[in-house]
Amino acid sequence: MARSSSLSEAEAGISCFASSLPGFRGVLKHRYSDFIVHEVARDGTVVKLTSFDLPTECVDVKEEEKAAPAADADHSQALESFRALCGDADCDALRGLLERVAAGGDSDVSPVILSPDADKAHRSDVHNFFKKNFKFLVTDTVEHSDGVQRCIRVRLGSAGGGGRGGGGGGRGRKRKNMGGSDWRDDRPFDSRGSSNWSDNVGKFLRFHLYKENKDTQEALGVIGKMLGLQPRSFGFAGTKDKRAVTSQQVTVFKVQANRLAALNNRLFGIKVGNFCYVKEGLLLGQLMGNRFTITLRGVIAESEDVIKASADGLGKNGFINYYGLQRFGSGSVPTHLVGAALLRGEWKAAVNLILDPREGERDDINEVRKHYKEHGDIDKALRNFPRHLVAERAILQCLKKCPGNYLQALKGIPRTLRMMYVHSYQSYLWNHAASMRVQKYGISQVVEGDLVYNKENPSEESTSVDIPETDDSNTDSSEIDLGSEAQPEETIQSVKIVDSGDLLKGMYTFDDVVLPLPGSQAMFPGNEVAEIYHEMAKKDGISLTENAHGVKEFSITSMKGGYRRVFQRPIDFQWELMTYTDDSSSLAETDLDALSRTKPREANEPVTSEQSQDKLEKASDTSTPTNGSDSLENKPTGSPDTVPRKLAVKLAFTLPASCYATMAIRELLKTSTSVAYQKTLCC
Repeated sequence: MARSSSLSEAEAGISCFASSLPGFRGVLKHRYSDFIVHEVARDGTVVKLTSFDLPTECVDVKEEEKAAPAADADHSQALESFRALCGDADCDALRGLLERVAAGGDSDVSPVILSPDADKAHRSDVHNFFKKNFKFLVTDTVEHSDGVQRCIRVRLGSAGGGGRGGGGGGRGRKRKNMGGSDWRDDRPFDSRGSSNWSDNVGKFLRFHLYKENKDTQEALGVIGKMLGLQPRSFGFAGTKDKRAVTSQQVTVFKVQANRLAALNNRLFGIKVGNFCYVKEGLLLGQLMGNRFTITLRGVIAESEDVIKASADGLGKNGFINYYGLQRFGSGSVPTHLVGAALLRGEWKAAVNLILDPREGERDDINEVRKHYKEHGDIDKALRNFPRHLVAERAILQCLKKCPGNYLQALKGIPRTLRMMYVHSYQSYLWNHAASMRVQKYGISQVVEGDLVYNKENPSEESTSVDIPETDDSNTDSSEIDLGSEAQPEETIQSVKIVDSGDLLKGMYTFDDVVLPLPGSQAMFPGNEVAEIYHEMAKKDGISLTENAHGVKEFSITSMKGGYRRVFQRPIDFQWELMTYTDDSSSLAETDLDALSRTKPREANEPVTSEQSQDKLEKASDTSTPTNGSDSLENKPTGSPDTVPRKLAVKLAFTLPASCYATMAIRELLKTSTSVAYQKTLCC
């Protein structure tokens, strides 16, 4: 049954606070620059865009490649060798390609498809032949139009590593459906990087990606398209929020820095810099955490004391480490409901949840959903679904090939995305268990039966969270969180159940308490909190101890599981109160601001928490209390030329990987972080 609204915090199990301090009113993400995220690398370095300079290391073309013959050289000897390797027909086809290239029509040269070749070893010999003799050409293996046989495609190298007289890039990945509608001769496809590479530098280019109001996959998709690379060519430690300004490290295999740097003038809302060559690429989860600079606008509170107490309290008391609403998607079909259907083995129901019309979505997309539901026209749906709806398109493409095979259609979704549904259900159970733990036992102490990280035997075998390694799609993370603030948790210490002896020793505090993400190797608490996992799963028709359908990847019993801290304190927490008059003004400096030292459109003088009283008094001079209270809501009084000054609170803090900054803000404001609620504050 379709829901009429997105998931509420209470439905997601988010119901408790770490303190009883009052909150205040403030708007989160009024502007995307109000939410600035800097990745913290594993060595503790805060990742910032500070330079557009090219690295001092030089990726020189190897001597033998410098000597490689150009496209218009005499290739008669090489052609005769190729004739002996592949026969007259292929040799004539290659000769024609060389003649067209030599004539100067580089941009119009179509690739050549060699004869079908079922011998993989022979195909390897052909690839190696071109790599040695025709470095300005690129080869890859494609499927024949019959969908069964394989052929080698030969084409002119892309501008980044080939072209006439240049050294062509390496072999591309296999391309399917060469006779289908997605066959594109003009699309570069050289994901394995250039073959022109010096042995003196690392084979990966690492750079800092700065983006504004774009998710990580979208930004890398744009860069990849401009470079002729697949999104999977890039490595990164974690995806970042879309509605934000973020900086993070990214790696790409054998791409020269000048190629990336040349894109800066052509990229909108994306910049790249801080280039260096490294030996290894980044993998998802290889980060220490994230540094946040968050500005809350339109702040209204009963008094300065409330703001000060709330802000200082967040720094001191921390927050319940819930999975934020991003984990469950922003649409009216929460991802954990799809996960529950998968765990029950209800494949058709899961497909319908993903494809059916939903409230709150763009009208044009919902019309496509409605038309498909009524008429089952797959071709029309595929033509009209936008590309960011990765799951929907993948399902439809599979159903087109195998009508009625809903399980196979679900497996057609990129693995990270399809597994996200099941992980979302784990998160749903974890949130409810965390709320029960806090409601029943409070947060002041450890109680018997709690799970804690084992301090006495930390070297025992550890358990890790079974989170997907990477995402190979351009999914829309404004709808679904694949890790915008939640990164895969690292392999963690072993845990133990607290007993009476541990309580007497007093060696554990509430900071040590963890709760499990259900899985085959995850231990449940030894108190009543364990019951909520099984009770909620049973209501959903799910067993946490048995596989109901035999499909391992959609079963919790086939996942290792893991643990997550119930409580988190922000690290290096700072806050300040500010005033402003223009809602469109920037109240925090971005990396680009720092690089250009662009002056703000108005002077927004920051004040420390100790100076906040004076600032509040000045602000109250242009505001009128309401209902007889000492409210700080700003309303114009006196001269019509007087512009009312508004209040903002700027926060800066670091969180470990897998923690949600929105849950810290929720603790501060004591209000919902849902998009729907935040929109009411903006009105």
